[in-house]
Amino acid sequence: MAQSSPAAGMREQDAWNALDAGQAQVAEQAFRDAIALDPKNARLHMGLGTAAFVLRHDADAKASLERALVLAPDLTRARAQLAQVFKRQNDLTEAIRLYEIVATEVPADTGVRDTLDRWKREAELHDRMRLTVGDFFTVSFEGAEDADMAAQALESLNRAYWRICDVFSAFPPKSVPVVLYSGEQFRDITRSPQWAAAAFDGTIRVPMRGAGEKGEDLDRVLAHEFTHALIRSLATRNLPTWLNEGLASVLERDGLDWAEARVAKASSVPSLTVLSNSFGKMSGAEAQVAYAASALAAKRLLDEAGGIAIANLLRDLGDGVDFEAAFLHRIQKSFADFQASVQQR
Repeated sequence: MAQSSPAAGMREQDAWNALDAGQAQVAEQAFRDAIALDPKNARLHMGLGTAAFVLRHDADAKASLERALVLAPDLTRARAQLAQVFKRQNDLTEAIRLYEIVATEVPADTGVRDTLDRWKREAELHDRMRLTVGDFFTVSFEGAEDADMAAQALESLNRAYWRICDVFSAFPPKSVPVVLYSGEQFRDITRSPQWAAAAFDGTIRVPMRGAGEKGEDLDRVLAHEFTHALIRSLATRNLPTWLNEGLASVLERDGLDWAEARVAKASSVPSLTVLSNSFGKMSGAEAQVAYAASALAAKRLLDEAGGIAIANLLRDLGDGVDFEAAFLHRIQKSFADFQASVQQR
């Protein structure tokens, strides 16, 4: 893995810096430029695979990471990243196989061992789950006692499907997997914040103890996560968190009185630019304000532009168009003007 080209080394450094700054597209191109100069450098292929993974280009990520491992079979970091690709594609068996090798290569890394153990628990759980198959969803659940909940969830999802797809005049291209967990299983497998009511990572994951106890709560949670699934089918990258979470919050139920009240009580409300980043590290109170502000902004966007324009905006983002350029083209006003109008309100 000796560096054979100083120019490639400079492009590589630029690429890693771009990744650290959250500029995965810039990093992807920089890695490609570096590979053109130094095509047998395994580290560059690993970087390209990492950038592709961040952009959710899983097929490209897999190809680049596998190429890196052909060039350097002992490149542990590439193997660990490839395992994450298989995990996101719901191929737990291959993800675990790769991570077991990683664990032998870095035996002192407790984080690797913890992840491997958690994946094995998830695989064991899913192996004993039952499956209900609908027209648009598959619902996995653990025992016969949860069959009624699974049927209830499927009915709720079907209602959400037609209502939410109608807003955007768009439909997911394939069936959406759904898994029902206990609260403890959900926290163990998703590692979501304590305030999270569900999660979507390509699969809708719901803790049924809590959401499942009240029909209205279940409808709201599933509608929220299905909106994420539909959005992901339109835009796999470049999506500001406020837009993703805001649309999901608007479409989970009627009315935004809760959001108006929460924003009114807040001592300060972050700008949409700030809310473009993940909410995952926020406290419960901070997250409530973030979701409320995002919902109000998304509702305004829906009212002003309509669902079809927003669906086209999402498609543009998925195609790699710059957010502000796509926003101006599809919404017919600049993002700066829209953000100013939201903040003024």
